[in-house]
Amino acid sequence: MLFQHVAIAGLAHIDAPKSLSSDEINERLRPTMDRLGIKVDVLGDIAGIKARRLWDGPMQASDAATLAGVKALADAGVDPSRIGVLINTSVSRDYLEPSTASIVSGNLGLGDTCQNFDVANACLAFINGMDIAARMIERGEIEYALIVDGETADLAYENTINRLNAEGTTEEDFRNELATLTLGSGAAAMVMARAELVPGAPRYRGGVTRAATEWNKLCRGNLDRMVTDTRMLLIEGIKLAEKTFAAARQAMGWVAEELDQFVVHQVSQVHTKSFTAALGVDPRKVMTIFHEHGNIGPASVPIVLSKLREAGKLKKGDRVALMGIGSGLNCSMAEVVW
Repeated sequence: MLFQHVAIAGLAHIDAPKSLSSDEINERLRPTMDRLGIKVDVLGDIAGIKARRLWDGPMQASDAATLAGVKALADAGVDPSRIGVLINTSVSRDYLEPSTASIVSGNLGLGDTCQNFDVANACLAFINGMDIAARMIERGEIEYALIVDGETADLAYENTINRLNAEGTTEEDFRNELATLTLGSGAAAMVMARAELVPGAPRYRGGVTRAATEWNKLCRGNLDRMVTDTRMLLIEGIKLAEKTFAAARQAMGWVAEELDQFVVHQVSQVHTKSFTAALGVDPRKVMTIFHEHGNIGPASVPIVLSKLREAGKLKKGDRVALMGIGSGLNCSMAEVVW
């Protein structure tokens, strides 16, 4: 769906403060790697992830999302009482119930007329949240929306390293769980608004989504473990991305050379190179943060967009492509006109 009346009024990100290097992880896994004869630094040399960010001490997903929400509201200059819907898109969560959104809403002191709910769709959820909010704004149901995401990978790291160092760990176990050690922690939030209320703000044009859910078994995870067929996930993910990009060309008139920035879900060096090559995207138009931040799940797209703005790399009129793939498989591509 394409929108005529939706804008981005505020945007913010929070970098988790603690850096954990791949060298440190490899050293902790040295007994298992030596026993299995693994000589290659898969995390650093192949995935290209030299470090990732973790929280310094206990941090719930709702706490991280709240920090980003406060910052985004301040950036937008919008009173919390005007928010019509809060959508939490975190993969990480405090509990199965209540929703993490309800906790964030309570933390922020949002009003009793503000709808709040979680949207879960792996690494694609933030873009899904933007789309849901945009539809509500376009129809005139609400004036302002707040989309938040807080990711906490700390528990997954400790449990995965302990499992991989267990005596019976096989090479297949090591390969299947290694992707967990590419994850990172962080948070992001965005305030979306009726465009007439924020003249001159970046406009959200909308986007397209395609699915290949026959591949839903390629990546399965819970809060402390993720098992991934990285090879097939890359192959089928790129096929789906090509199909989605073709849909974006038709729906939004996309031509790779005419888009100014590509905000791509950050997974790894291999994924990013394959993605840009398959779609004919100039790598110089892709800001990468996975080298030092890892894969921050659905927060990665808004974090990169926020960092682009922070670095002064977005100018008025720039066409910015938001691109995400989530295990399942689902793919969305959307456009923001800065």
